[in-house]
Amino acid sequence: FTILDRYTKIKPDEIEGYKAKNIIGKIEFCDVYFAYPSRPNVMIFQGFSIKIDAGKSTALVGKSGSGKSTIIGLIERFYDPLEGIVTIDGRDIKTYNLRSLRKHIALVSQEPTLFGGTIKENIAYGSYGDKVDESEIIEASKAANAHDFISSLKDGYDTLCGDRGVQLSGGQKQRIAIARAILKNPDVLLLDEATSALDSQSEKLVQDTLDKVMVGRTSVVVAHRLSTIQNCDLIAVLDKGSV
Repeated sequence: FTILDRYTKIKPDEIEGYKAKNIIGKIEFCDVYFAYPSRPNVMIFQGFSIKIDAGKSTALVGKSGSGKSTIIGLIERFYDPLEGIVTIDGRDIKTYNLRSLRKHIALVSQEPTLFGGTIKENIAYGSYGDKVDESEIIEASKAANAHDFISSLKDGYDTLCGDRGVQLSGGQKQRIAIARAILKNPDVLLLDEATSALDSQSEKLVQDTLDKVMVGRTSVVVAHRLSTIQNCDLIAVLDKGSV
């Protein structure tokens, strides 16, 4: 009931706000202070600043708790800073229409979110009503090294994932989430341990694809494996909430 009673000031369905048709992807954190609502006395950032260049890939590395995933969450605007601002293309992220903003962003996390529909529906989810051909879904799945395992299932792309993808392994769920991101073709790509659940062979295949997808696109990569970040344009080392 604590979760049900929780109130958020961030309203994704709010109709007000700037609706960007295109986003270049220049991201900047300016003197940001932040603590999670569940741990208000534990400051993650105190005066944190970083610039993420448009069209470039930036890797975030550091110990657990250094704030890597927090940066991802603030870009997606799952949370707002206590002080300071986060800007995209020079505009305070809080002035954007949130639903419109998220059309331009794709996130692949360590624990991807899948829904109780079919694999096909889960890959197409996030295209925000755009008509998606099955051939496009298959192409994205091939790029994510997911097509072979999907095709081997009795119902193929019509296989039900189960609630939160319970019918699938961690690696399978992650490949579906990567296929979803590839299909969306976002202006900003966020990868939070996106290949952590894959074996080394699958990781190499998927990473080769992600490296191609990241070219010319603003990408923020959180990872522990060197193979995941070695081709990034910039590597930022975080330590105790500072770069």
